[in-house]
Amino acid sequence: MKSITEIYQTLLKTYGKQNWWPAETPFEVCVGAVLTQNTNWKNVEKAIENLKRENLLTPDKIVTCPKAKLEKIIKPAGFFRQKAEYLKNLSKFIIKSGGIKELKEIETQKLRSELLKIKGIGKETADSIILYAFEKPSFVVDTYTKRIFYRLNLISSEKESYGKVKERVEREIKPADENLKIYKELHALIVEHAKTLCNKKIQIKKCNLCPLKKECILLQ
Repeated sequence: MKSITEIYQTLLKTYGKQNWWPAETPFEVCVGAVLTQNTNWKNVEKAIENLKRENLLTPDKIVTCPKAKLEKIIKPAGFFRQKAEYLKNLSKFIIKSGGIKELKEIETQKLRSELLKIKGIGKETADSIILYAFEKPSFVVDTYTKRIFYRLNLISSEKESYGKVKERVEREIKPADENLKIYKELHALIVEHAKTLCNKKIQIKKCNLCPLKKECILLQ
């Protein structure tokens, strides 16, 4: 069994640096983290472009924007009524807290706890915001992580809890400032690998190209 560090190095060698998160500002990252819930990134990009066109990519403007208008603008991202509410909730939190700069000064676990109190902000969304917007080491777990970790025998099931998978990574690669870039790249590389070769449905042609095929329990 390869260590998570070895898996990271193998994926980095295979795909190169991913340089996530694609955004112009920390707040845009926050918005993207909410909009990407239950949809693909292409749809998120359309919604963000709409927000930019309307000059709405600030917490103040999201809060003051009529909800019906906001819903229409972010419609490409799906679940637009819920997500409009979630964006307003998050924006109000950022304003109340003094802004992105002030939030960056809060200790990571306390910040995570506060984010998780916001309706519409789950664990994956909170960790994405912390890691990519606030530049703090908090590993992001998604369905791709669970799929790949299960197949590499790092966890016992694809249905493993979010917390256990996160703890599995952070036990080996400590959530320290010096590992911030590794957390970002590892998460992005896992997504890239899952989309490129390690698909939900096994495809032998792709499996044969996988740099981690010797470790995969499905190919033993």
